[in-house]
Amino acid sequence: MVAMSEDRRAEGQSGLSPWDMASGAFIAWRQGDAGAVDELVAAMTPVLWHVVRAYGLDREAAEDVVQATWLGFVRLHETIADPQAVASWLITSARRGAAAHARTARRATPVQDETLHAALPDTESAEALAVLDDEAARLWGAVASVDERCRKLLRVVAFMDRPDYQSLSQELDMPVGSIGPTRARCLAKVRTALTRGGER
Repeated sequence: MVAMSEDRRAEGQSGLSPWDMASGAFIAWRQGDAGAVDELVAAMTPVLWHVVRAYGLDREAAEDVVQATWLGFVRLHETIADPQAVASWLITSARRGAAAHARTARRATPVQDETLHAALPDTESAEALAVLDDEAARLWGAVASVDERCRKLLRVVAFMDRPDYQSLSQELDMPVGSIGPTRARCLAKVRTALTRGGER
């Protein structure tokens, strides 16, 4: 086992997006830094929880799915050729696991019609989940169509409650005062891409 260097720990990666932190930690882990997997888990677990809970799973079920996602990742990590794809691999795996768990839970718990009817307003139907998946795919497809700086900015804004604008400014090489207007322009580009996609 190779310990993580103090230099890399001291760099303070809090200003990086979860995607950049994940790919950096993945590269370090593959190069022999056993501690880097902890950084990868710390960066991506909150995102995976968000993805899994969106399927309506309770805390215990969500815990199981997130744990299974990490176990699958450890088992199959050598199949991931591009470190930039690590976050997407984990999110896709968590989404599939959550969807499968939700389907199994629905099949395993028969209920009376009256009980089911009362529960419907509070739960997402399979059709609604399929629509949400489609919308998410179209949204991230639209995000992928904009330039790299916009993608980085939008990813950070999407998954962090309070982005550190100072660190973001350094990472994207833009003044702090430009981040808000740039975000607005990036969102406009995404809206345009979504509109064009809907016209096909």
